[in-house]
Amino acid sequence: MTDQAQAPLSVAVIPVTPFQQNCSLVWCTKTREAAIVDPGGDVERIQAALKETGVKPVAIWLTHGHLDHAGGAAELAEALSLPIIGPHEADKFLLDALPEQGLRFEIRDMKAVTPTRWLVEGDSVSVGDVAFSVQHVPGHTPGHVTFFQKDLRFLLAGDTVFAGSVGRTDFPYGSHSDLIAGIKGKLLPLGDDVQFLPGHGPASTLGEERRTNPFLQG
Repeated sequence: MTDQAQAPLSVAVIPVTPFQQNCSLVWCTKTREAAIVDPGGDVERIQAALKETGVKPVAIWLTHGHLDHAGGAAELAEALSLPIIGPHEADKFLLDALPEQGLRFEIRDMKAVTPTRWLVEGDSVSVGDVAFSVQHVPGHTPGHVTFFQKDLRFLLAGDTVFAGSVGRTDFPYGSHSDLIAGIKGKLLPLGDDVQFLPGHGPASTLGEERRTNPFLQG
């Protein structure tokens, strides 16, 4: 687990599942209230990180409905009595089918997820005194959302854009054209100085990806 401190927000990244998905804890340094973002699995590891950091989890946030991002959400929500917030309702079919998604990888105890609250473009979610705006960026999945903290120039990007790449779109209802349009139309305009944490791999900045990401040229 790695830590990145950005007062008044702190972030701890917890790689989970064989897919090495970047589950993260984001918390308000003043109140210590935290969101668990994309708990795809390895629930015991996530709970150990909660204990290690000493934060108070108040919600689970989901960027989208693939098993490596949402597979541990139901178990964690039940264990900690947490609401599940997100993604957009267009991913309901994926969350309903999490048990079937798990079986494809011989995971037999994965539970379907019913969010407490669906998200739409322009919504706001908060941990303590720190608010994030919601962007609906379909393409990787139809209901994919991202979370942006304007003052701190920080984006939780899920599987939209990566360092040097973009999200896969060879899934049911995936659309490469929608994804690229969403990245160029909604994410890149947030600003070159915005640091983002993707769902897999290292962090980057939107400016670096605008300049060098081969999928975003032209």
